Amino acid sequence: MQSPSFSLLSRADDLVQKRRRDEGVRPVKISTWNINGVRARASDVYDFLREEQPDVLCLQEVKASAHQVPVSLSGHEGYWSYWHGNKGYSGVAILVRRACCPVRPVFSHPAFDFEQRVVVVELGNLRLASIYVPNGGKELAPKLTFLQAMAAWTGEELRDGRDLLLCGDLNVTRGPNDVHPSERDASLIGQTKAERSLFETLLAHHLTDLGRHFAPDDQSLFTWWAPWREHRERNIGWRIDYVLTSPAMTALAKACTAQREFGSSDHGPVSATFERALFDPASVKPGAEQVATPETTGPQLDLFGNKV
Repeated sequence: MQSPSFSLLSRADDLVQKRRRDEGVRPVKISTWNINGVRARASDVYDFLREEQPDVLCLQEVKASAHQVPVSLSGHEGYWSYWHGNKGYSGVAILVRRACCPVRPVFSHPAFDFEQRVVVVELGNLRLASIYVPNGGKELAPKLTFLQAMAAWTGEELRDGRDLLLCGDLNVTRGPNDVHPSERDASLIGQTKAERSLFETLLAHHLTDLGRHFAPDDQSLFTWWAPWREHRERNIGWRIDYVLTSPAMTALAKACTAQREFGSSDHGPVSATFERALFDPASVKPGAEQVATPETTGPQLDLFGNKV
């Protein structure tokens, strides 16, 4: 005859197993990181994949064409990956864990992409993007145009019934709390009224900034630090890297954190954790393999059709 304690333990285990079945296999982690050059920080990225095991990793400022990416990353056996870059400037990438996605998914680029700044992976009804917004230091107008186009694209995707998860270095601080007090200056690029206004226009499409969602009053939450005067060690930084979610994704979010001490980039990784799977693996349409070939000799064009 079974003891009462054994029956209670068995019942508790049954309830735990049922909850796991109801909620999905396990929590999901989505990470984003401006690595400031994949060839210089391939080991950092590889270590991050091994230690943090994100289900999706979005990278910015890759600064390499697909054929220049170290094979330890482009051929990583645990991830489907797509590398969208050109020589030593800009560039983005997405790595999707094979364990949660049975086929290589479709990767695409919206019309507002220029200078290899946006890649989108199609995961069933979810569109997950890695985005690197222009800095705007040399010329602000292209940056503002990019932000306007990104907001318009976001609205179109949501009207089509898509779920959205936008990750990346958006190069805008939302408000004063996103800049260390010693760095606050509304005349600086990244803090101007025009940039912040367009960022709020983007968020007005029912997107949630998960960093602030989980830490609304944290004035020490930064993701970028100038590479001088020990700004990183002293946490004198700016918050310009984000995970933005549409309502269905926001409802599943559990946390969003930045890792100041990981790696050697001037940015820290930002990771969002969700209760369960964000898409049905069976709904993922298979995409084509990426052919990593050297750059073409034709001109690269900016957002306005000018040679760069």
